[in-house]
Amino acid sequence: MTRTTTDQPARSASGAVVPVLAFAGIVVAVMQTLLVPVIKDLPQLLHTAPTNATWVLTSTLLSGAVATPIMGRLGDLYGKRRMLIASLAVMVAGALISAVTDDLLTMIAGRTLQGFAMGAIPLGIGLMRDTLPREKLGSAMALMSSSIGVGGGLALPAAALVAQHADWHALFYGAAGLGVLSIVLTLLTVPESPMRAEGSFDLPGALGLSAGLVLLLLPITKGSDWGWASGTTLGLFAAAVVVLLLWGLMELRVKAPLVDLRTTARREVLLTNLASIMVGVSFYVVSLVLPQLLQLPTATGYGLGQSMVVAGLCVAPLGLTMMFTAPVYARLSARYGPKVTLIIGLLVIAVGYAGGLGLMDAAWQTVVTSVMLGAGIGLAYSSLPALIVGAVPASETGAANGLNTLMRSIGTSVSSAVIGMVLANTADHVGGVAVPTMHGFRVSFLIATGAVAVGLLMALLLPGRRPSAVPQLVASSEEDLHLERAEAVLRGFRGRVLSADGSPVARAKVTLIDRRGRQAGATVSLADGSYALAVPASGAYVLAAKAAGHAPLASAASHPGDEVAVELDLSLPGETERSAVVPG
Repeated sequence: MTRTTTDQPARSASGAVVPVLAFAGIVVAVMQTLLVPVIKDLPQLLHTAPTNATWVLTSTLLSGAVATPIMGRLGDLYGKRRMLIASLAVMVAGALISAVTDDLLTMIAGRTLQGFAMGAIPLGIGLMRDTLPREKLGSAMALMSSSIGVGGGLALPAAALVAQHADWHALFYGAAGLGVLSIVLTLLTVPESPMRAEGSFDLPGALGLSAGLVLLLLPITKGSDWGWASGTTLGLFAAAVVVLLLWGLMELRVKAPLVDLRTTARREVLLTNLASIMVGVSFYVVSLVLPQLLQLPTATGYGLGQSMVVAGLCVAPLGLTMMFTAPVYARLSARYGPKVTLIIGLLVIAVGYAGGLGLMDAAWQTVVTSVMLGAGIGLAYSSLPALIVGAVPASETGAANGLNTLMRSIGTSVSSAVIGMVLANTADHVGGVAVPTMHGFRVSFLIATGAVAVGLLMALLLPGRRPSAVPQLVASSEEDLHLERAEAVLRGFRGRVLSADGSPVARAKVTLIDRRGRQAGATVSLADGSYALAVPASGAYVLAAKAAGHAPLASAASHPGDEVAVELDLSLPGETERSAVVPG
């Protein structure tokens, strides 16, 4: 059985937690993006064929896809801060290996280690849920979720500047330095999460998922080189389907699975993950198209003739706008809920791509497109962790957000393969060199618009929920949260935490535990003792309450599953009284 414990002493979270965790996400994005300016030069730099050089990028993608859900589950079991530091340490080691070599195999090994840092995003989101006050959680998770785009946008011009004026190995030394700084800041400012999911690590599940992901992503990323109808590509796709099906059957039989597929199959989780793939596709298209359009010579008739650095600066607003949308998301989500915010974000992306079809004639027009798409992608990315966190027990936050981050990675992988194929098939060949065409760029934007339309359909099918249904995510202040609770029609439990003399108990920790012994939710009572907790489904639960100066209480209760709030006051005994179980 898997249970959640909070017995470890928790340090209070400082105001530096959010920027430090967001910085860790930015460092990961920098690691992913730092080779983009030198992609076309990698074969010469590594003295190898172009098809071999692509493994430098493919290896990072594969290791990141494998590491993301695994590190999320390890964080749930052994501590999210501990696993975050481990992820960053492995990234630093990989960056240092890559910094001292021109050998292809050694470079691939270093880049594979760097990919493990992708687990930092879901781990950071989990730490925020576990340690931050609820009134800060919405904007904090939005910033963390958007950090992958923020870092990518900022890293492009910086990496281009370094690559243009210094030895390219300096890129890896810079990434290693940022990783060390992130580790130090995390150790100094971020407390360890008190949440633990008891149980053992599902090693067979990890190996099965790793094999399935490699078999799936390998033909996606290399299909254009091997041929999409080749025996190798089709064979790997077939093997991926078989392995992932067998893995899924095995996970359903395991008591403490790596990924709880029953939770993942919930409508809100499944649709959010499917929408995440589409957002990942839309994010990567602009990152692939605009830098190429900006750097193509004006002699082509449509290229904008900009330098590598200027091209990076024109695309940088994509990431900066994503960062600035975090507080906007918090306000929109508090008022309308993350589902509506996701829909708004997808609509803005669609407008950005549709407008971008006619804004390709000058560098300033690409900046406008970058700003519009950054705003939409920032809103969409910010909504995804809130939707996941609101639908899963706290003990599965790391693994669930790891899986969601993986879905985004699959989206970017699919985008890279499809757009690469489109640009290659529509290119003009001049002197043996393939030159992308404006037709290829516009087709790429249309594909991104189609992906957004599918994501919008997934978002519209998400179950509607008032913001108060997940009160731990949506209040901008304690007064706002108090008003929302008072007005809410909530599928869950609500009431007051009282002392033995009937006076309200503020800041009491109230935990909802399901019939399997796992945490299904947690909150803290307000100044008047009120609390509210949503339930994922009908059934029997235990509400555990504890507060300083009082003995803990465990109260059994059941919920019919309808959209109603079951009123239940929790009366905490004094320190000298024994904890009781109050029949529900």
